[in-house]
Amino acid sequence: MEFQQLIESITPEIYNKLKSAVEMGKWPDGTQLTPMQKENTLQAIIAYDALHKPEEERVGYVPPKKVDEPCDSKKDLGPDDEQPVKWQE
Repeated sequence: MEFQQLIESITPEIYNKLKSAVEMGKWPDGTQLTPMQKENTLQAIIAYDALHKPEEERVGYVPPKKVDEPCDSKKDLGPDDEQPVKWQE
């Protein structure tokens, strides 16, 4: 079975079980996921989301910053204003 066919055959119930397995680190029967199983399961979850969910509902979605949101709390300082150096100890 091709990967795309596999993703298309995943039901919402299976998707939830896959998600739970990754979150818990084990299958419903208690068997630990191997690193390869975890990687493959995550790929399946991401592919399922891309196929069935809008972007903002997908696993790992981070909303973009608003344009007017400052990156720094010192937004009143101009480019020529001095800024103190912060040394880490």
